[in-house]
This record gives sequence, structure tokens and C-alpha cells, in this order.
Amino acid sequence: MWYFTAILIFNIEIMPKRANDILRKKIYIIIFKSDTPAGKLFDMALLVVILLSILSVFMESVASFRSKYGTVIHGLEWFFTALFTLEYALRIYSSHKPWRYIFSFYGFIDLIAFIPTYLSLLFTGTQYLVVIRAFRLLRVFRILKLTRFMYEGNILKSALRASMYKIVVFLASVITLVTIIGTLMYIIEGDESGFTSIPMSIYWAIVTITTVGYGDISPQSPLGQFLASILMVIGYGIIAVPTGIVSVEMARATEEAKDKCPACHFSIHSSKDKYCAHCGNQIDLNK
Repeated sequence: MWYFTAILIFNIEIMPKRANDILRKKIYIIIFKSDTPAGKLFDMALLVVILLSILSVFMESVASFRSKYGTVIHGLEWFFTALFTLEYALRIYSSHKPWRYIFSFYGFIDLIAFIPTYLSLLFTGTQYLVVIRAFRLLRVFRILKLTRFMYEGNILKSALRASMYKIVVFLASVITLVTIIGTLMYIIEGDESGFTSIPMSIYWAIVTITTVGYGDISPQSPLGQFLASILMVIGYGIIAVPTGIVSVEMARATEEAKDKCPACHFSIHSSKDKYCAHCGNQIDLNK
């Protein structure tokens, strides 16, 4: 009798857990794996829903559409928000490492994709921030197996990372320059020409050095116009600096990436290799 009782207790306690594990595994495959028919269908449907939700936000911002179909658009937005909330909960439920997903890049994007709609209950206008969902469209590269784009994207990321310190130094120099010239213009021109404060003068210097030229403030004295002319000429030279920095690093990163697999970025040991030893992806170093 005790034997059958033990079997019954085992079935009651173990089987539900096993069924739960099976369910989690199935959901995980559908949601996280885009290389299965069900996973690919889910991801493509998700992209369509994202596009429709962004389109509804655009339509709501148009006064004529908002006056005629405001209720429908509002209902659709809450419908999309409910779908994204459910999807986010399922991703956490089925993930092997929930906290790792929550604090990942895509986990953060998935979270802020539906948060603005809930915030709109407290702060008017925040519902328009749901356009952040456009970041979720980045999954299209993984879904459609566009590894070449990911490869080029990684090269760009490497170039920007390598250029970061140079660009920071460059921006610090530009900020110092516009601060000095803005202060000089405040002293030279004063309130009569619209340079009512040093921050306002610095704003003018930034607008001028970037060759935007709004024209809302302009120097009137000969000395001020001379200084403005110098700043304009400097502006044309400054524009080329960050472009050159990034271009050099792009060329360097491209050269370094030639001997790496475009799919997994694993080092290729021989130029005669046709397949990556790490992921098995077909490679062609002659491209």
C-alpha cells in the first residue's frame, strides 16, 4: 500500500513540474528561437504588430485622424500594449536566466516598449514615447539571417568604440572654443545686439560654428562681425575632424575583421579554410 501511495505522491508533485518545464521549453523555442518555423512566424508577426502600433501613434498625432478615430486608435494602443506586456511576461517566464534577459539590451527595449502607455495614465503625452518600439525592429536582422549586416554593424561599433576617446577630446576642445568666443561676443556686442547673457552668446557660437545659422542673433559691430567670420571659417574645418577620425578607425576595423568569421567573429586560422571551425558558417576571405 505504501508503495502505491508513494507513486501517487510522485505523480502529483513531479508530473505538474514536468509539464510546466515542457510548457516553458515550448514557449522558449517559439519566442527566443527564430530558426524554427513557429519561432520565425512569431517574430514576423511581432514585427507587424510593432509597425502597426507605431503607425497608430503617428495617426493619433494628426488632428484630423484624432478627431474622427481617436477612440479606435486609443483602443488599439491599449490592445497592442496588452500584447507586448503579455509577451514580456512570457519571455521572463520561459527564459533560462530571467534576470540576464531583464537587464540585457533587448530586455530593456522590450520593457520600455509598453511602459509609456501606462505612464500616460499619470502624465499626458507620454504615450507618444511608444515610438521607442522601433528599436525592436532591430530583430529583423536576426530573424531574416542577415548576418552580413550584423557583421558590418559590428565593424561600425568597433570603429566608434576605438574613436571614442579622440572624439571626446575633440568635443571638449570645441566646447572650450565656443565658451571663450561666446564670452567675447557678450563683451563686444552686449544686450543691444541680442547677446543678453553668456549662455545666449554661447548658443550663438554653437549655431555659428556648426554652420546652422538660424539668424535670430547676429553681431552688429565690425569687431563682432570679424570674430564671427573667424568662427565660421573654423566651423568648416571642424566638421571634417570627426569624419576623419571615424573613417580611419573604420578602415582599421575592416582590415582587422577580414580574418574573422562574419557570423560568430571567431578567428580564422588559415586563408584556405572554407568553413568556420567554431560555428560551421561558410566563409569567403576573398570578398
